[in-house]
Amino acid sequence: MGDGLRSALTLGGLCLLMLLAGAWGWQALTQPLPDNAPAPLCTDTTVSAGTEIFRDQVAVSVFNGSSRSGLAGATLELLEDRGFVGADTGNAPQPVRRVEIWTDDPKNPAVRLVKRQFRQARVVPGTEVDGEPLGRGVVVVLGQSYTSLRDGGVESVKARGDATFCSPPGS
Repeated sequence: MGDGLRSALTLGGLCLLMLLAGAWGWQALTQPLPDNAPAPLCTDTTVSAGTEIFRDQVAVSVFNGSSRSGLAGATLELLEDRGFVGADTGNAPQPVRRVEIWTDDPKNPAVRLVKRQFRQARVVPGTEVDGEPLGRGVVVVLGQSYTSLRDGGVESVKARGDATFCSPPGS
């Protein structure tokens, strides 16, 4: 084989490789981007009457309605240590005296389970501030007189009726 033929074959092979690489690159460039949306923290889960609800099935948001710095975050961490799924923390839109659980469904088993972790918690109607939900899951607002969680607390409750609450996917 002559030098000219060898050079032509080498050049042809390199051009073919370049065309293949260009086609692959164009296909990769024009492909839609993958959906990197994070999985939701919790989704609405419906349970029937008599179903036992455990701590790891309940998402909780804790807000500080007192003048003590870091109270919501520290309390959420304690609830997570007990097995609850931590959702949101922050400052409450208004001060409260004791512990309040904001909900539209006071008989919800998730609300009852969270309430039984606190001393003297009171359930108050409403979960929204200016038309927006204050937090995901069961919303707890801590007041100035809050000191600590109840020792031990209840690990589960049974649903007294059909109920829907925010639960982590797959729980």
